[in-house]
Amino acid sequence: MIVEHRGRTPRIDPAATVAPGAIVSGEVVVEAGARILHGAVLTAEDGEVRIGRESVVLEHAVIRGRAGHPAVVGSHVMVGPHAHVNGATVGDRAFIATGASLFPGAVVGEGAEVRVNGVVQVNTVLEPGAVVPIGWVAVGSPARILSPDRHEEIWAIQQALDFPGTVYGVDRGAGMDELMRRQSAFYAAHDGDRVID
Repeated sequence: MIVEHRGRTPRIDPAATVAPGAIVSGEVVVEAGARILHGAVLTAEDGEVRIGRESVVLEHAVIRGRAGHPAVVGSHVMVGPHAHVNGATVGDRAFIATGASLFPGAVVGEGAEVRVNGVVQVNTVLEPGAVVPIGWVAVGSPARILSPDRHEEIWAIQQALDFPGTVYGVDRGAGMDELMRRQSAFYAAHDGDRVID
């Protein structure tokens, strides 16, 4: 489904494929040879999404562009099923495996791999060719790659990366009432969406 969102319409190269059941919404660019498979969601909430040449976005992956944090996927990239690329930049020839999560401001270097259920935290820079092992977490700039059982070390680095400010535009002290009030108002923009195709 192709959707106009916030007055912006996706631009899909005629040599690209958007499978039935995929959703492409807003300021999204899909370049030649890219393949967007069933159930994938590419949504430019208030920031661009760009999918490079001959990249493949598999089933049920979500790629979300945000203000100040466009989601840019380079060329010849594989984004696995159920992966989440939220306001992150992915270099050419990278591999983002099943269930991987990339958060706003993250940069995954050319040829890097984020393996199954790996995480690249907000404002984290993963060097070209680096590997985040299955279920591990990359955090910081440059990234430290840590196993999930090292939560205290991850948290010590992550605190300075400002997750609430980067993702939600609030300070760490904001409660869920304020956070969800803002998020509810933000997503109300979908009330004006128009299905193009």
